[in-house]
Amino acid sequence: MTQDLSHAWYHIENEAEIASPALLLFRDRIEHNLRKMIEIAGGPQRLRPHVKTHKLGQLIQRQVELGITKFKCSTIAEVEMTAAAGGSDIMLAMPCVGPNAHRLALLAARYPQISFSTIADDEDTVRLIAAAAQQHGVNIGVYLELDPGMGRTGIVPGEQAKFIARSIRDTPRLRFAGLHAYDGHIHDASLETRRQRCEACFEPILAFRKELEGEGLVVNEFVAGGSPTFAIHAQHADRTLSPGTTVLWDFGYGDRHPDLPFLPAAVLLTRVISKPGHDRITVDLGHKSVAAENPHPRVRFEELPQALALMQSEEHLVLEVEDRQRFEIGQALHGIPLHVCPTVALHGEAVVIDNMQATERWPILARNRKITV
Repeated sequence: MTQDLSHAWYHIENEAEIASPALLLFRDRIEHNLRKMIEIAGGPQRLRPHVKTHKLGQLIQRQVELGITKFKCSTIAEVEMTAAAGGSDIMLAMPCVGPNAHRLALLAARYPQISFSTIADDEDTVRLIAAAAQQHGVNIGVYLELDPGMGRTGIVPGEQAKFIARSIRDTPRLRFAGLHAYDGHIHDASLETRRQRCEACFEPILAFRKELEGEGLVVNEFVAGGSPTFAIHAQHADRTLSPGTTVLWDFGYGDRHPDLPFLPAAVLLTRVISKPGHDRITVDLGHKSVAAENPHPRVRFEELPQALALMQSEEHLVLEVEDRQRFEIGQALHGIPLHVCPTVALHGEAVVIDNMQATERWPILARNRKITV
């Protein structure tokens, strides 16, 4: 298969130096996505982007350079990475259980200049965070985690939610930081349907916020939404916005949400390793290189958008193609993942592409569950 790819956006002049499978990050596309995020938000101060998609300190540093100072994380390792990379206000959007409250408190003691916070939707969670903060002599912010209908974490607005909010406010070493609500269940293809569902889900939360403030409990920050509803929440000035996938994008969101102006910036490099039948080729892109939690197609090849995945194992992906003889053993293919976030976590490093050249390799540090604490 001979194609002139010299003008393709994913063309890399020194590609022969990159072993496959590999995760490639295209810096110019990341830059486009970051600037679009700031543009939609109306300024960097309204953003609290989620780091779970990229897990890279280098991308935290770049966002700080662009004026973004607040970040959202899913793991203690992500929190630690973000602190070391220059984030000044870091939220752990995961209830702290087991040793994690103490791990968060240890980071707060190590970085006293940084504001650390987490979420709670239960009295026991508040007690665990408070005990760790008091033991280590630090102050930790706590957001009340509200459920906008996803049913994953969070408490529905009501009297029990008010009680937990007051408990946070009245507990020594804790600071009532505000409200957090993630609407990951709202990802309709239709923008209007997405908007209607989003507004309906957040109506009781906004009413609840008014009740809290009417009772003297000030909500300093309201963190709302993810990537599909990012632009919808951006239209409301009272919210901090926390998209994550927008930094790297993927074809899952790209196909479903063409109204969002982001570009795929992460590419999987793979090569043909076998031609086992007249209509088959096998590439070195298995479960361990691309997220396998969804049905096929889990990856879409730029050169072969119609290729059909026949089988996948740990290190192999078998594709149905029209004529295997068009392909050469060792030929490179370039795929966009369906779901980029868990795909990134499968790779130990990312190869950075600048001006059609592989220029740097960034260790994906926070794919690990632990860095130091």
